[in-house]
Amino acid sequence: MMLKGMTARMLIRTIYPVKKGDTILVHAAAGGVGLILCQWAAKLGARVIGTVSSEAKAALAAAHGCHHPIVTANRDFVAEVLRITDGEKLPVVYDSVGKDTFLHSFDCLAPRGMMVSFGQSSGAIEPFAPAILAQKGSLFLTRPTLFTYIADPAELRASAAELFDVVGSGAVRIEINQRFALADAADAHRALEARQTTGSTVLTV
Repeated sequence: MMLKGMTARMLIRTIYPVKKGDTILVHAAAGGVGLILCQWAAKLGARVIGTVSSEAKAALAAAHGCHHPIVTANRDFVAEVLRITDGEKLPVVYDSVGKDTFLHSFDCLAPRGMMVSFGQSSGAIEPFAPAILAQKGSLFLTRPTLFTYIADPAELRASAAELFDVVGSGAVRIEINQRFALADAADAHRALEARQTTGSTVLTV
């Protein structure tokens, strides 16, 4: 709960404070951070669009606050964002996927929107010209790491307290959907790499 939950809190409460009426895009919406992000953002009154890789993951995301799950194998997520927003686009995109989604996500952002890149499950982002940010509407780009945002003890306590509050209230559920014996840790890694996991994965002794 702590690493994923405080990451989600950093993303939607600090980097871009999500507010009621916002429409946001969460890539990998059925993942560990994604499920928390969707629930928390929905609690804040946002309309959540999420990308997933299968219909099963779409159903899981929808059950956790994602109003518009998009199966990327079947639909172009940029076109879907434009359709859902009536061409208005978004104030923020949260992207943990990286290479496969990064540049396309710029086309989902409204002028002066924020691209939040916090992972690269599909591979490292290739170099790009910063002028693209200007061409796409004076966009903002950030690549945060949680530990920068909780380095100060007071910030760490505030982050943890808010996470415990939102989980304790029942507004956010922490889903542990896979368990592997420690001896099978390699299988757990293979499942992650094959995009066969959802929520959190736990290794047991």
